[in-house]
Amino acid sequence: MKIMCAMSGGVDSSVAALLLQRAGHDVVGVTMKLWGGDSDTGCCSISDVDDARRVAQQLGIDHLVFNFGDDFDEHVVTPYIEAHRRGVTPNPCIECNRSVKFARLAERADLLGFDAVATGHHANIGRTAAGRYTLERGADPAKDQSYVVHMLDQAQLARTMFPVGGLQKSDVRALAASIDLRTADKPDSQDVCFITSTGGRTAFLGDRIPFRPGVVVDTSGERVGEVDSVELVTIGQRKGLGLPGGGPKRYVVDVDNAAATVTVGADADLLRADLVVDAVSWVDEPVVGPVRVQCSAHGEPRLATITSGGDGAVTVTWSEPQRRIAPGQSVVFYDGTDTCVLGGGICR
Repeated sequence: MKIMCAMSGGVDSSVAALLLQRAGHDVVGVTMKLWGGDSDTGCCSISDVDDARRVAQQLGIDHLVFNFGDDFDEHVVTPYIEAHRRGVTPNPCIECNRSVKFARLAERADLLGFDAVATGHHANIGRTAAGRYTLERGADPAKDQSYVVHMLDQAQLARTMFPVGGLQKSDVRALAASIDLRTADKPDSQDVCFITSTGGRTAFLGDRIPFRPGVVVDTSGERVGEVDSVELVTIGQRKGLGLPGGGPKRYVVDVDNAAATVTVGADADLLRADLVVDAVSWVDEPVVGPVRVQCSAHGEPRLATITSGGDGAVTVTWSEPQRRIAPGQSVVFYDGTDTCVLGGGICR
């Protein structure tokens, strides 16, 4: 097969290309140039592009660079800025996967006559007895990335490959080291590529939207503090709220962006019985009934029941009350065994 392998300059995508080559495929490495501004984190720095190019040279495969900067600005950066302006907490890396890394890359692969697109994500693709595709967790629980590719549907899965999904991360690094790939010991990228480690989110957004100071009140409405920017406050936040030290821990339980008011309360005040999830996409057919639900606020998946809400939305009712999820965050549904992704959407 002729396979386009997305190479970010990290060890996972480097080994993905290696494994495809060893399997006898015709592999071409592709690096996407997404962010044109300052970058010292994530996967978009000049050094990352150079690492991908050098690994391709080591493997003896062609390497291409695609400039998707306009798409990245339109579908990732601008929505990120506007979300914060509205007081919503976005997940830009998932939006990048949805709108750029898989959508645009697949289009380019079609134009150039490739049979499939491969990435270094730690996830797996299976088949049911009926021939339907399944999206499954990666073999290494600590590195599983099925959450961030939950938006892939049947047509996309049919032309996608995750070569390292069945490996432990230690095995990935060992394979890279066995042939002296320059990325063998490279640390994993953890941050949003357009947010620098020096300036952070505050500097990035402060150059693009006006910040408004906000009042912090408790659940009875009494003023207890203030924040420099209500746009930077999110549900569940505990620090940076201008609260006096000592006493019980208090968390952000609500943000009224229009009124520039932040409400804080105890951990128990964050608990909710349900939530509404918008813009839901499904790996296969829509699902209702018992599921496991994963989101950034909870870490481990939680038991819940899905009911249809119409207009592409669903209601998730927790088996036990759970911490409130910030609007804008991704909510991903897994089957009862917590191994297969069913779909996901965005918290309302």
